[in-house]
Amino acid sequence: MRKTQADIVANQARMTRRALFLGGAQLAFMGVLGLRMRHLQVDQADEFRLLAEENRINIRLIPPARGEIFDRNGRTLAVNEPSYRITIVREDAGDVDAVIAKLSNLVELDATALNRAMTEMKRSPPFLPVTVAERISWEEMSRVAVNAPALPGITPEVGLSRRYLHDGDFAHVIGYVGPVSDYDLSKIEDPDQLLLIPRFQIGKVGIEAKREESLRGKAGTKRVEVNAVGRVMRELDRREGLAGADMQLTVDQKLQTYTQARLGEESAAAVVMDVKTGDILSINSSPTFDPNLFVRGISVADYSKLTENDHRPLATKSVQGTYPPGSTFKMITALAALEEGLIDSEDTFYCPGHLEVSNRKFHCWKRGGHGNVNFETALRESCDVYFYEIALKVGIEKISAMARRLGLGVRHNIPMSAVAQGLAPTMDWKLRNRDAAWLPGDTVNASIGQGFVLASPLQLAVMTARLASGLQLAPRLVKSVDGVEQPVRGLSPLGVNENHLRLVRKSMFAVSNHRRGTAYSSRIIEDEFRLAGKTGTSQVRNITAAEREAGVTKNEDLPWNRRDHALFVNFAPYDDPKIAVCVVVEHGGGGSTAAAPIARDITLQALYDGDPPLEAYPTKDREKIRLQQARLKRDYPQLRNSGRDRA
Repeated sequence: MRKTQADIVANQARMTRRALFLGGAQLAFMGVLGLRMRHLQVDQADEFRLLAEENRINIRLIPPARGEIFDRNGRTLAVNEPSYRITIVREDAGDVDAVIAKLSNLVELDATALNRAMTEMKRSPPFLPVTVAERISWEEMSRVAVNAPALPGITPEVGLSRRYLHDGDFAHVIGYVGPVSDYDLSKIEDPDQLLLIPRFQIGKVGIEAKREESLRGKAGTKRVEVNAVGRVMRELDRREGLAGADMQLTVDQKLQTYTQARLGEESAAAVVMDVKTGDILSINSSPTFDPNLFVRGISVADYSKLTENDHRPLATKSVQGTYPPGSTFKMITALAALEEGLIDSEDTFYCPGHLEVSNRKFHCWKRGGHGNVNFETALRESCDVYFYEIALKVGIEKISAMARRLGLGVRHNIPMSAVAQGLAPTMDWKLRNRDAAWLPGDTVNASIGQGFVLASPLQLAVMTARLASGLQLAPRLVKSVDGVEQPVRGLSPLGVNENHLRLVRKSMFAVSNHRRGTAYSSRIIEDEFRLAGKTGTSQVRNITAAEREAGVTKNEDLPWNRRDHALFVNFAPYDDPKIAVCVVVEHGGGGSTAAAPIARDITLQALYDGDPPLEAYPTKDREKIRLQQARLKRDYPQLRNSGRDRA
């Protein structure tokens, strides 16, 4: 049918409306699309740019340089040295086995180290670098760098590794570092991200462990651009971390080295303290070990040698070892009685060689006894019966209180591992720990440093320093941190009658300088440096009545581990005390024969700041000392090297 003009107009009107509707819809869609594109390209540009960059940019941690350690005079003890290593990032490597196979054609890979690296990769986040070879040569480093395009995820790096310059001389003080273990992480509630880097090293024992956070520093970061296979193309930027704090110890390197050499292979310990400040000038345990072995990863054979040695080279005997102090404890018993007004300098007791208490005989070391003795004579000749008598008068509570005042039975706050508290026993202690009442015989035993009494060489050095100074000196091991001096503590008075302290010091002087003193053979001849000391011998076995009747077996006739411990404490110079010394020789026999000569030599070395003149020794000892000094320098080359001074 032919359409009329009206129909045509109507159709055109309808088409116009549809066109307008469709056009409007298209415009609306384009508008919405434009707004969405604007939202994505402008409003969310930073977010999508970051998402895009994460595909080609990695952010990696930069381990900080560990703080270095110096002695009191600035001589370097622990440093960081460059170490070449190769790391792999699992997510960048792709086929790890194939990459390792290619790498092994360029560098000889240790099977043990490689197995450890593979284990670390499995338990670590895929983006963390894992060390597959370390301490490689420069030539090996270069070969890997040249072949870098064929080794995705592999990076040759120059890192820092810890080195201890004086081998074993400071092993028990500074300790050593080693890779972070699962056990280490389990002790930290919120571990630093640095600690999650496989093979990252932290302090394991000693100052390295106790001052870990200060020495470690803070990590830096770097952004690197990687290609499609994870190969680093370039470094975009970096933010350096904060190096660990440098630490200066109170210890004198030369004295520490000499003392270690003088102790030799004895199972022994020695501590030297500054009587004016409490600074520890030397603190040694013997035998020692090379801490560098642990940094590099100690072998099973080397570790077995250390653990199977009956002299226990890994033990820090100077602070961890606790021993019956023997007769070095007698000054404490005497001061307790003097302070209570129970005795004076002229009171005498008769020593027939034993004292019977509760139907039990307590013997003096001198079988025939010392006869009538006053305080000075008793201390000078170490008469046991005299101290038995006064201990029964004063009682264990007062004796233990005096022991704690002088530093025994107290855990001293120094940054070394396993610092022992020792034991100054009381009646309550025995009831709680032994479920038994305190007996008079326990007091008698305690009076001469036997029975339950235990003390470390550090505590005995503190005791001696406090006796010499009359101050509550506290031991200090860290002198400064990043140049900031650490506080000296304990300069307030000890709170003991000065006249009583003078009597004790005078009697200790007689021990070393009177012909009948137990340490007379280890005296110092030089008037300016004369010492005052006390010998000690502590039993490690029971002596039966039958053996005592037949004659006590001499130490030299016993197996080594059944011999008595030998102890000696002293301060010097007598007229103006500067240092206090304690030496303990495990199973050394007698304090006068084993410990006192070592302590005398260390004392002179400290006072002269080097080898003393032979004239400082008794005439009969001078040739022996001359040969000893020559032998030590021959056998211990480090004695000829005073150490590298800090620049």
